[in-house]
Amino acid sequence: MNEFDTIAAIATALGEGSIAIIRVSGSEAISVVDKIYRGKKKLTAVDSHTFNYGHIVDPQTGETVDEVFCAVLKAPRTYTGEEVVEIQGHGGIVAVQRVMRLVLNHGARLAEPGEFTKRAFLNGRIDLSQAEAVIDVIRSKTDMAMKVALSQVEGQLSGKIRLLRQKMVEMLAHIEVTIDYPEHDVEDVTTQNVIREGLVVAAEIEKLLAGATTGKILREGLKTVIIGKPNVGKSSLLNALSRTNRAIVTDIPGTTRDILEEMINLRGIPLNIIDTAGIRETEDVVEKIGVERSRSALNQADLVLFMVDASRPLEEVDRELLAAVGPYPAILILNKLDLPRQVDLEELRGLAEGKKLVETSVAMGEGLEQLEAAVEDLFLSGGIEGKEGTYVSNARHVALLEKGMREMNEAISSAQMGMTLDLVAVDVKNCWMSLGEVIGEAVGEDLLDQIFSQFCLGK
Repeated sequence: MNEFDTIAAIATALGEGSIAIIRVSGSEAISVVDKIYRGKKKLTAVDSHTFNYGHIVDPQTGETVDEVFCAVLKAPRTYTGEEVVEIQGHGGIVAVQRVMRLVLNHGARLAEPGEFTKRAFLNGRIDLSQAEAVIDVIRSKTDMAMKVALSQVEGQLSGKIRLLRQKMVEMLAHIEVTIDYPEHDVEDVTTQNVIREGLVVAAEIEKLLAGATTGKILREGLKTVIIGKPNVGKSSLLNALSRTNRAIVTDIPGTTRDILEEMINLRGIPLNIIDTAGIRETEDVVEKIGVERSRSALNQADLVLFMVDASRPLEEVDRELLAAVGPYPAILILNKLDLPRQVDLEELRGLAEGKKLVETSVAMGEGLEQLEAAVEDLFLSGGIEGKEGTYVSNARHVALLEKGMREMNEAISSAQMGMTLDLVAVDVKNCWMSLGEVIGEAVGEDLLDQIFSQFCLGK
């Protein structure tokens, strides 16, 4: 374990609450808190992983500052791998800040954002991909996103990376032996082995990358664009799905002049739902900008909710939009069923090219459950990249895996072309190093600072 100074931070949100927690970590954590703690036993004398009732007292004045429980956790079985004390006192602002000042005045320093998790990494308790997944746990917006993040905290991705790196170590060992002992004349055998094992490694990296789109969706939300001509009910749908009055709803076409975004949890799937300006020909400068942004939003969509007004016949703008939506995962929504139907359903189905059609009356609250079920089915069936497996949700990990894939493919190509094994070994080693960066092998201090600065204080 590395030797660091003792750090402390408030680990709970400031404000009224039942408890407030101060986390202290470092080789002197227990003795620091012991200077201000009064209980039946000194904290230095208690067993590890125990709760101890007492009071925090200002040693200079003898004044009792708060009534507390102190959790004493001795290394190495702690979050950071160091000595840890968690002081649990009354929630609020004044008491916890007074206790915090005493901790800092008696030997600890204020922790930087993410420094507790950084120490867990530096002390070897977790690797870098696990540490980064802690951020995803904190930021999870749905049960599914939380489940994926927890699997990475528990080392699912790390385990796969380590197995691949071990396979590459074996490949490099065979190459080195062949180069060092040419008299055994096994270069052709080793070359074929490199090609065979390299293809296995490349296929496994490809599997990890296949889950990257889903991982990004779970981390950032499924970019869902509501599109259609003006006054078909797009803003009403946004309000209904988000259970808010986020968008202004009127009978006047063109009310929405810019795109509106709302993050919602739909049956465990995070939807970054976007209400667009109704697409039509217009001379209004502001509305025209909104229409252009709507078209741009469509190009970035993971899912399109295309709305048609059932009370009006299909118009040319509907047909044009349906053609534009064609390449995207989409659900057609036939809205305003509470009004007399004028749309030609057969023509609509023909233009839809097999896309799911859901009938709704958003104004009456009808058909929304069927719409939610359709989105869920499309996601879980793989229509929007939803599939079982290990999801790589971190952009840094994706970039390194893509780099490793290129390097392994270079090694395979070089071996197939009969290039010398020492040149093949360079590409294999580069791939090994790229995958090592995913789990924190040989990364620079600047990168670590950048990663851990995303954490909140006390984590």
